[in-house]
Amino acid sequence: MTARPDSPKLSAKAASIRRGDRRALARAITLIESSRADHRTEAEALLTELLPFTGKAIRLGISGAPGVGKSTFIEAFGLHLIDSGRRLAVLAVDPSSARSGGSILGDKTRMEQLAKREPVFIRPTPAGGQLGGVARRTREAMLLCEAAGFDLVMVETVGVGQSEIAVADMVDLFLLLIAPGGGDELQGVKRGILEVAELVVVTKADDALAPIARLTEADYRSALSLMRPLSAHWTPRVMTCSALKGIGLDAIWQAVQAHHEALAGAGELEARRAGQARAWLWSEIHDDLVARLKNDPDIAALALRLEAAVEARQTAPPAAARAIVAAFMSAQPAPARGRKPRREA
Repeated sequence: MTARPDSPKLSAKAASIRRGDRRALARAITLIESSRADHRTEAEALLTELLPFTGKAIRLGISGAPGVGKSTFIEAFGLHLIDSGRRLAVLAVDPSSARSGGSILGDKTRMEQLAKREPVFIRPTPAGGQLGGVARRTREAMLLCEAAGFDLVMVETVGVGQSEIAVADMVDLFLLLIAPGGGDELQGVKRGILEVAELVVVTKADDALAPIARLTEADYRSALSLMRPLSAHWTPRVMTCSALKGIGLDAIWQAVQAHHEALAGAGELEARRAGQARAWLWSEIHDDLVARLKNDPDIAALALRLEAAVEARQTAPPAAARAIVAAFMSAQPAPARGRKPRREA
């Protein structure tokens, strides 16, 4: 890494990240993923310190159904990009067990060649029950990677289906991978994940699957033509590729760059990122309030009683929810009021 600390006022942790120290970056991501209160305070201070050094990378979200070849595509695409001088961070979100909460976290194994390259940082993270295909702290991890000098950050989602659109609210471009023959599934996805995809790539377009891939490409191009684009400055594209044979990778990268330049030139990229930051703010407010509400022992006891009443059909859920919120709000200390200035006679 060639990134260097830009200010002598940076803390030791922040300076190490700015130097591109991958161990320091990994430890910082572990810190931000912690739910301990003292760790959260430290993580937020570190993130605030590094914010001025973020925002210069291209942020790319990649999703697709299981078996479409996400890891194979990312490895081939990543190798192609770092050979041209890019520095790449991959944040791979793995599904968590609904029973044990554990995850395999095998992305480094699936992308073995890419993981060995010096300009690459791969961080697998468990979804931890978070909906939308991403982990709760993926945004923070993405900013830390940018501060460490990576100029392209890919977020690989869990890959569970059409509800996986949360990543679109944290990246510049959402790339959807489709397997050949996926045109038969259009009815199921046309009002879900496809609506937020600005680049659709049909994978495995080689040998016997090449003709099927071309038919799938045509199907999706037709479907996208019926939808309103997210941006007035970009028309969603459908492309094909073969990750195994390296076919179409350069064209996909050119499309990613063209999208970035189009939105940046129109001022839309900055506006999109500002909107994402606002959405992140309110998401954090929601999560923090819910956590505080659940951690209040008196409110927890009330919630248990009202849950029983709801289950017994004695109280409607909306009424029970309002009662819990009202009790929580009434238990909060009143904000301090400043003394009114004296009026001169």
